[in-house]
Amino acid sequence: MKIVFMGTPDFAKESLEAVYNAGYNILGVVTNPDRPKGRGMKMIPSPVKEYAMSKDLKIYQPEKVRKNEEFIEEIKILKPDVICVVAYGKILPQEILDIPKLGCINVHGSLLPKYRGAAPIQWAVLNGDKKTGITTMYMDIGMDTGDMILKEEIEIGENETTGELWNRLSKIGGKLLVETLKEIEVGTAPRIPQGDEFSMAPMLDKEMSKIDWDNKTVKEIKNLVRGLNPIMGTYSYLNGKKIKFWKVDVDEQVDSNAKPGTVIKSNSKDGLYIKAKDGIIKVLEIQGENAKKMNIQDFLRGNIIEVGEKFE
Repeated sequence: MKIVFMGTPDFAKESLEAVYNAGYNILGVVTNPDRPKGRGMKMIPSPVKEYAMSKDLKIYQPEKVRKNEEFIEEIKILKPDVICVVAYGKILPQEILDIPKLGCINVHGSLLPKYRGAAPIQWAVLNGDKKTGITTMYMDIGMDTGDMILKEEIEIGENETTGELWNRLSKIGGKLLVETLKEIEVGTAPRIPQGDEFSMAPMLDKEMSKIDWDNKTVKEIKNLVRGLNPIMGTYSYLNGKKIKFWKVDVDEQVDSNAKPGTVIKSNSKDGLYIKAKDGIIKVLEIQGENAKKMNIQDFLRGNIIEVGEKFE
């Protein structure tokens, strides 16, 4: 079976590797153009491109795919049986969806129809879900609306971050994509309509990363910290300085009548405890302004946070 693969981040790289190791004929790999990164703004290839280069696969990096007749014609000339799309980052026009005779297949990081959209893994953690998974699906012109093929469900750990869940699901996605291709190849792949009930997982907004000590519960704060780790982290201000929170937990043993945001315990032995709306947040990993992230004990050995001070 002849395949064109489209994807960009490390999540997609796992699927490309799985398809390659399964022995499929990969005609070409489409990924986003190299982007400047770091202090030197050096042009960095995507993880998918790096893997494709290591296997001497043909690489395409169009800036856009809509109304890009030259690129669309190049894909038509390849005559793929299937186009596999995994976190590519661009919406495909109907012209591309119509090219492969067996369809365009997408690997999606949720149990569809829950969490259609750009950030399904992140929102599963942000919302404190207990389970999630991978769905493979036939693509259509809608946003993750096509018929489903296969699913695999997993439990989300109580303290699992988006980054940790992302890594687990990326490997499951690669495995499920290969299983899906095998089903398509022998003509046994199901087509399961999604129905009318669904939820969306829109792109994340930087504004959501500020901790609202007054109005959010301890569970909501913990899920926010987990859900935005490692993408952007959460933050709060202490004495005018921006402090980032990377890992926290809920402490049910400590109680306080202090106002939300108030430090109720702070020392390098016991750690840092902050009052929230309905309980206590125990800080585990933190990052000072213009500093590296570190565990709370190491941070408090070099930084003084007084009991009674208030995070804003």
